[in-house]
Amino acid sequence: MKLADVYAVIDGAYPKKLSDVYVKNSGAHDNSGVLIDTGDDITGMVFSLDLSGGAIAAAKARSANLIVTHHPAIFFPVSALNVQDASGARLVSCLRAGICVISMHLNLDFAPEGIDYHLAKGIGGQDVSDTYENIDGGAYGRVYDVRRQSFADLCAHVSKEFHTGRLLSYGAEGEISRAASFCGAGVDGGAIRFAKEHGADVIVSSDVKHNYICDILESGMRLVVLTHYASENYGFKKIYQKIGDKLGVPAYYHEDGFML
Repeated sequence: MKLADVYAVIDGAYPKKLSDVYVKNSGAHDNSGVLIDTGDDITGMVFSLDLSGGAIAAAKARSANLIVTHHPAIFFPVSALNVQDASGARLVSCLRAGICVISMHLNLDFAPEGIDYHLAKGIGGQDVSDTYENIDGGAYGRVYDVRRQSFADLCAHVSKEFHTGRLLSYGAEGEISRAASFCGAGVDGGAIRFAKEHGADVIVSSDVKHNYICDILESGMRLVVLTHYASENYGFKKIYQKIGDKLGVPAYYHEDGFML
């Protein structure tokens, strides 16, 4: 199967246009799409949140010559490749092994039933239609009702559902009935105001800066901080489960469990 044919299926479900529009409107940076094309037909693929050494080893073990990632394998322009540098070594390893790479970043964050959507559903979100940023039918950041429960019970549920023991919780014990979530490193002042104005009792995210932790607590909300990997691997795996068997070649999922 041609790489272009595989990419067409992926882009049809999670269009890169979502990333392009967001970058144009916000001034942000992204690098989604086909990042390494060896010119060979695709015989198998591995989905992995990152282009990690483990993902490359898994691809080699499966005789797969395509890795599909969420985080861009090449984010900023590369002026040189050096195997003494970790990122350079991974790219060189792919090139030597004839492995292509597709990365789907902001388009997956924003896509309907994308990574941010699945984060909310995993937390227990019921109606997740109150959204923070909206572009071309896609959305990022959500506030929603959850089952009425204690803060401790919510934390226990999140830890179990997202298969992570690395969870930080901030705030006093109390009842939770409404939550806000932002996959990855999405919490900023605007996100905090959105969550507060829409009645959230707690925010769930990752990579939250100290000043924003203070703002959340002083706004009367609680905070649950996952690892960046845990907040996004959950949804990326759901995406693999949805489209992995529609791509015309064998597809596998690689998880770097030590990152959870």
